[in-house]
Amino acid sequence: MLKVWKCGLAAVMAAAMLTAAGCGSAKEGAGSGEGEQELTVLLDWYPNAVHSFLFAAEKEGYFKEAGLKVKLETPAGTDDAVKLLAAGKADLALSYQTVVAISRAEDIPVVAVAAIVRHPLNQLFVLEESGIKRPKDLEGKTIGYPSIPLDEGMIDTMVKADGGDPAKVKFTDIGWDLIPALTTKKVDGIIGGYINHEKLLMEKEGFKLGAFDPVKYGVPDYYELVLTASEDGLDKKAETIKKFIDAAAKGYEYTVKNPEASLNNLLEQQNKDFPLDPEVEKQSLHILLPLMDPGKEKFGAQSEASWQSVIDWLKQVEQLRTTPAAKDAFRNL
Repeated sequence: MLKVWKCGLAAVMAAAMLTAAGCGSAKEGAGSGEGEQELTVLLDWYPNAVHSFLFAAEKEGYFKEAGLKVKLETPAGTDDAVKLLAAGKADLALSYQTVVAISRAEDIPVVAVAAIVRHPLNQLFVLEESGIKRPKDLEGKTIGYPSIPLDEGMIDTMVKADGGDPAKVKFTDIGWDLIPALTTKKVDGIIGGYINHEKLLMEKEGFKLGAFDPVKYGVPDYYELVLTASEDGLDKKAETIKKFIDAAAKGYEYTVKNPEASLNNLLEQQNKDFPLDPEVEKQSLHILLPLMDPGKEKFGAQSEASWQSVIDWLKQVEQLRTTPAAKDAFRNL
């Protein structure tokens, strides 16, 4: 769901212009009702369990109480959200910590304003019957991945941390056909699948999986999902964005206390072109809520240490053209 940038800002903005129809960003203080401020917020993917807290905030009136009129929209492609944001076609977008760091290394002025899912969802999956018990066992095996070079870097890190030789691992680009590639044994393992989605779908079909958490094998404990803004938008609308985050935090608290009601609300909002499996989404939400828990910190809080560790790792796996400053990649409001 995330892709590594290989184009300049001009190309990013041009692509955004082509896909931004009907996705205009509102000015500070503008709105359809007196005193309401409009915000266009782009999701990272079609509506699913991870977005439950946003739809809860909308239905329970938390955005309205904050004086906001929020438009939750799904971009045409899963990698379009930050592009649209950088082009000024949206106020906020859900994206990924690694994408923000890579974007800033490409001089694309986006900033994370809240950590949503605070730990990785992307894990290495293998069939139990494969005999692969640890990353080192991937030597001589073939890993399928979805066109994302960063996923190769993740596997390299995991294998090396486990005492193996990454050079002995083979990779094949399978696009997003992750599940069939693994279940038909076209590949020995996959990276790019999420524990709250692909893993659940395969297990529902009766496949027994081995899953390996990258954090246990040298990959930093990164924020999987972050809320982002452009530098310009943040400078102009910091107070409005803070109101949004505070209202979203109430949506998260409501979802924790009322998961079934929040899930039912989500199912009412599902995209007809991407119908959701209620049981899978229920399990997904059960997995996600603890990973979104900020503990004693404020909802969305981020640390410079987290950003520095991610940037250092991305540099190590050769995913950064330049080295962005960790302190500039995020802001706590």
